[in-house]
Amino acid sequence: MGLITGLLTLPLAPVRGTVWLAERIQEQAENELYDESAIRAGLLELEETRQSGEVSDEEIDAAEDALLERLIDIRGIAAEGNDGAGK
Repeated sequence: MGLITGLLTLPLAPVRGTVWLAERIQEQAENELYDESAIRAGLLELEETRQSGEVSDEEIDAAEDALLERLIDIRGIAAEGNDGAGK
């Protein structure tokens, strides 16, 4: 980057930094969303909650369904990725 270009784009530095930070946050959120171990931990936590009786069975069933759907989606995405790699 030349001196003039650097000086002219200097006011955009905070914007570039904010965009970079937003991209890193998005990557981390996607990693956590598609992490099977986090879903398994959530299912175990729901089972503990069921045993303690803190939450109704209907609420636990709804939460389990949501977690299992995420797990199925993750495995479907992984299977699609593996199918494409073999071609």
